Amino acid sequence: MLLMEEIEKAGCSVEFIDRPMSKDPHDQLLLQIRGAVAEYERTLITERMRRGRQQKYRAGSLLPWSRIPYGYSSNPDRPRDPQGIRFNEAEAATIVEIFNYYLGEGHNLTNLAKHLMKLEVPTPNGRSRWSIMSLRGMLTNPVYTGMVYAGRERTVPTRQRNSPLKPIGRKNSSQPTNPDDWILVGQIPALISKEQFELVAAKLGRNQQFARRNNKTHEYLLRALVSCGKCQASCIGRSSGKNTYYFCRTKLGAVYSARDEKCISRLIPADQLDEVVWQDLCEVVQHPIQISQALQRAQNGEWLPQELQARRENLRKSMASMKGQLERLTEAYLAQVLTLEEYKRRRQDLEQRINGLENQVRQLEISAKEHIELSGLVTSIEDFCKRVASGLNEATFEQKRQLVELLIDRVVVNNEEVEIRYVIPTSPKGETTKFCHLLTDYFVSAMLT
Repeated sequence: MLLMEEIEKAGCSVEFIDRPMSKDPHDQLLLQIRGAVAEYERTLITERMRRGRQQKYRAGSLLPWSRIPYGYSSNPDRPRDPQGIRFNEAEAATIVEIFNYYLGEGHNLTNLAKHLMKLEVPTPNGRSRWSIMSLRGMLTNPVYTGMVYAGRERTVPTRQRNSPLKPIGRKNSSQPTNPDDWILVGQIPALISKEQFELVAAKLGRNQQFARRNNKTHEYLLRALVSCGKCQASCIGRSSGKNTYYFCRTKLGAVYSARDEKCISRLIPADQLDEVVWQDLCEVVQHPIQISQALQRAQNGEWLPQELQARRENLRKSMASMKGQLERLTEAYLAQVLTLEEYKRRRQDLEQRINGLENQVRQLEISAKEHIELSGLVTSIEDFCKRVASGLNEATFEQKRQLVELLIDRVVVNNEEVEIRYVIPTSPKGETTKFCHLLTDYFVSAMLT
């Protein structure tokens, strides 16, 4: 039914071959019933297929993956048959090397990726650059111990954009499930021992605790909010003695940045950038008129209320004049002052002009409604700014950080140029939600710069 509404809005008609539908209320009721039944049948089929797959998983007759894990190969005729699983000798040797190297003293995922690239081992996709995420996925996959599980992940709505400077990516992502909910499908030939797998899992947990993103020793007001204006990559913070900097992550090399070339941008003094951004934020909050003007620009300009009323009155008078002319034209025809052909020609011209005025009236009402909504947004934003501005001078670092996370989506730095992209909550609910979690496409959303 939703699809049919969209098609009809686009000016197209839907024709049914088996049973033509008219605008008759009975036909429309029948159409809606058929649509509801079809939707129910689709849901029922989906549920039956899900139950059927789970039954085959528990029976051990169906593998839970659509793509064979790296290190194994399957029967091309029956790729999801557990009986056809065997080693891929070259890939299996790589898996053994991955686990053995990671367990080495002082090795982490970054060292492992560099080691494989030095050996020129191709990735599962045939590329030359290994990613830390794919290596973590291999090291945490129990299939290499010979145990095959189904239901290890579930699909959930994505909670964050891949990059604030690019259009939104996939709307769904995968999330690990509780191991107690996994379904044991069966066993296949093992590449590593269970003890080795557990040692790797323990080391992964320890290394994650000391990861750079979890290092909170140094305070950065704009942590995870700065991007490089030259290559669009994100910037990270680093301290050297008494000096702190933000710098483009592509300078760390291909493993961290997933790019072959390093960025040529300069280091950004963190203290100076933090001060510039904080002062600008205070200026915006203390003078909300800038936000109001930005909203008006986003709405392509708005008329003042008196101008709206003047236009509405002018259109009303024009409509009344046109309808009066149409009545007088009809009276002239009935009095046989005009011929039928002349009457039709003039009437058609008047009707077209009346239709044009009616369209203008509709557009005016839409604009008036948008003006009312805009006025409500401006009032809400002004109230928010008034509440926030009262505590800016006495704000602690934690309070500043919370306000920066709420009001700034991204700070883009290109040499001496600093672009601050603000996001202002327009309702009390918006004050508790980060903009990045709304999954709004950056290129069609209303932003204040």
